[in-house]
Amino acid sequence: NSYHHLFTPRCGILCILHVCSNVILCVVQVNVPKTRRTFCKKCKKHQPHKVTQYKKGKDSLYVQGKRRYDRKQSGYGGQSKPIFRKKAKTTKKIVLRLECVEPNCRSKRMLAIKRCKHFELGGDKKRKNANARCSWIGYVIILSLFTL
Repeated sequence: NSYHHLFTPRCGILCILHVCSNVILCVVQVNVPKTRRTFCKKCKKHQPHKVTQYKKGKDSLYVQGKRRYDRKQSGYGGQSKPIFRKKAKTTKKIVLRLECVEPNCRSKRMLAIKRCKHFELGGDKKRKNANARCSWIGYVIILSLFTL
């Protein structure tokens, strides 16, 4: 077993690496601020945007596929279509919803970021001294886990 140091890149991602038999395990925590100054297409200039996490809406009962599926399922004969069970991914891609704070604009757009296991919106910013202490705590926890 070889242990790599904890590192924090500028993008605010805390990453803990452990290499065991050529397999790299990485715990990534992404912290995104609640507001962001970015370009608004409607205002045609950079504006502050309110950041929220995109959530999927409720599925409609009246779309063609659902109507067809319900019709096929009704009556005798059991399950008519295969139910997907071979899930491979452990994470979802995070999608940010950016809303312009200009009262006359309020335009919204989506921005996809990479996959991560731990996503936080508007969490506490990391400080240099606290970060060094936290990294050593993480190091001790990892060492204690893998020496058991």
